[in-house]
Amino acid sequence: MAVNASVAFDLPPLPTYTMRPRENLIAAIPDNILSLILPIVAYWGLSMIYHYLDVNDYFVQYRLHTPAEVLKRNKVSRWEVVRDVVLQQIIQTFAGLVFLWFDAEETVGREGYDVAVWAQRLRILQKAIPSLLALVGVDAAGLAKSVAQNGHTMLAGAIAGGSYPGVTQSLVLDTGATAVVPAFTGWELAAAGFIYWYFVPALQFMLAISIVDTWQYFLHRAMHLNRWLYVTFHSRHHRLYVPYAFGALYNHPFEGFLLDTAGTGIGFLVSGMTTRQAMWFFTLSTIKTVDDHCGYEFPWDPLQHFTSNNAAYHDIHHQSWGIKTNFSQPFFIFWDRMLGTQWNGDVSQRYERARENAQKQVDLDAAKAAEVTPTVTVREEREHERVVVSTEGPATRTRLRRKTVDSLKGPSHGVPGSVLHN
Repeated sequence: MAVNASVAFDLPPLPTYTMRPRENLIAAIPDNILSLILPIVAYWGLSMIYHYLDVNDYFVQYRLHTPAEVLKRNKVSRWEVVRDVVLQQIIQTFAGLVFLWFDAEETVGREGYDVAVWAQRLRILQKAIPSLLALVGVDAAGLAKSVAQNGHTMLAGAIAGGSYPGVTQSLVLDTGATAVVPAFTGWELAAAGFIYWYFVPALQFMLAISIVDTWQYFLHRAMHLNRWLYVTFHSRHHRLYVPYAFGALYNHPFEGFLLDTAGTGIGFLVSGMTTRQAMWFFTLSTIKTVDDHCGYEFPWDPLQHFTSNNAAYHDIHHQSWGIKTNFSQPFFIFWDRMLGTQWNGDVSQRYERARENAQKQVDLDAAKAAEVTPTVTVREEREHERVVVSTEGPATRTRLRRKTVDSLKGPSHGVPGSVLHN
C-alpha cells in the first residue's frame, strides 16, 4: 500500500550501498604497489629519452648547455649520479612499503551515495535563494511562476528554493510500506557527479601540489641559507652545474628522503587522495622533476608552459650566480615571487660566457694532447732503436738507424726531416 510521505521527507533520501574491495588496475599488481612502481618507471623512461637526445645531438638548438659544458663544468660522473639516484629510489620504495603495511585495504561501492550527498547539499543551498532574492527586493515565488510559464521548470524550482513537486520516487520504508518521496532532479545529480568525480579530486590535487611546493621551497631555501645543511647535504646536488634528466634526483640520501619522499607523502596524506589519485600525483611529480632538470627548453613541451617553473627557470638556480634564487620546486613559483627570491634580469650573456669558457677548456685539452702524442712516439721509436741495437753488430746498427730516421720523415708526425738529420 502506497502512502504520501513527501511531507516526512523534506529532502530526497540517500541511497543505500554495499562496500567491496577495489579491483586492481593491473590484476597481478596491487594498486598501492603500483603507485610505488610507476614513478620509478616514469623517471627512467623519460630520462632515457632525454639521454638519447643528448648523446645523439638531436634538437641542439633547444639545449640550455653544450656538451663541452657537461664535460667540463659538472663535478660528478654519470655513474655516481646513477648510483645515488638508485639509492634514493630504494629508500623511497622502502618508506612506501612501510607505510603500506599500516594502510587499510581500499574499498569501493559508496560512490552513488557520495554523489547523492553532494546533490542533497545542492538542494539545501537552493533553499537560501528566496531569502537572497528578497534582500534585493525580488519576489522569488512570483519570479519562479513566471519562469515556469516560459517552460523553464527546473530553473523555476531552483528559484523557489529547491521546490520540485513533480519530481518524486517510490521508497520502501523499514515497515515494509511503500512511500512516495522527493527525488533529485537530473541537473542536481549531474552537478553533484561533476563535483564528486572531478572538482573535489582537482582540489585535492591542487592542495597536494601546494603542500609539496611549500614543503620543498622552505626546506630547499634553508639548505642554502644554513652553511652546515648546505655543506653536509645539499651541496651534492649542486655538483651538477649543468643538470640533465636522470640527475634530477641526484641528492644526498637524507635530503632526498626529506624533500622528495616525505614532501609528496605528506601532500598525499593531507589531501586525502585515493590510491588511484596517488598514482597520478606521484608519477606527475616525478615527471615534472625530470622535466625541470632535462636541460632543454622545448617550445612544445606542455610542462614547460603550464607553469613558470620549468627547465630554464630551475637551471638558473644551478648556476653559481643564481644559486641563491629560484628555490621553488617542482610546480609553481608563488613562494619565490612572494618572498623576493625569483631571479630577475637577462641571463643570455652569462650563459654565453659559460659556453665559451667550457669550449676553450676542451680545445686546450685537445691541443695539449696533440702536443704530447708526437713526443711520445719519437721517444718510443728511439727506445725501440736502443734496445734492438744493443743485440746487433755495427753494420746492423747503421741500417736500423737509417731506417728509423726515414720512418719519421713526412707530414704525419709534424717533425721536419731536416731536424732529425742534424
